[in-house]
Amino acid sequence: MKRLIASIVVGSMLAPSIALASVNSKGAAYFGGTAGFKEAKDPVDGLLDTKNETILVFTATGKTYKGQTLEMPYKSITDLEFGQKAGRRVGAAVGTTILLGPIGLLALMSKKKNHYLTVSFTDADGKDQVAVLELGKDIVRSTIPIVETRSGKKVTFQDDDAKKSAK
Repeated sequence: MKRLIASIVVGSMLAPSIALASVNSKGAAYFGGTAGFKEAKDPVDGLLDTKNETILVFTATGKTYKGQTLEMPYKSITDLEFGQKAGRRVGAAVGTTILLGPIGLLALMSKKKNHYLTVSFTDADGKDQVAVLELGKDIVRSTIPIVETRSGKKVTFQDDDAKKSAK
């Protein structure tokens, strides 16, 4: 009975952390902007396709927007910016502390980094648009040079740490 109660408590405490978890290492998410999924209240999980030589395509994979795409022609990209946000794994620390006792607080020592690429572009109607995309850690180093080369624009890095993670 104690294990059942502990499992329920841990699950309820970790549920908000899991819901706000960053994208998987090879995925992407539309985090906000003026183009695409404007009515989305939460990040839209998806995949970023850099294989097309003329258009950067984000395809949603989440339930609500599954299959919908946001197309950003490389020739219409006007600006690129890359940054990251580091944070502690508080949800994991709480859960492991409940299960393992004080030793679970060691999870607070670990950090997570979210990587964001902001793409400014002009849409087909000539309107300026922006899309903030969260990139999985395994696609950052390949995505940035591809987008730079195909768009002809250099990425502006928010700080030195962001520059290091992209190289």
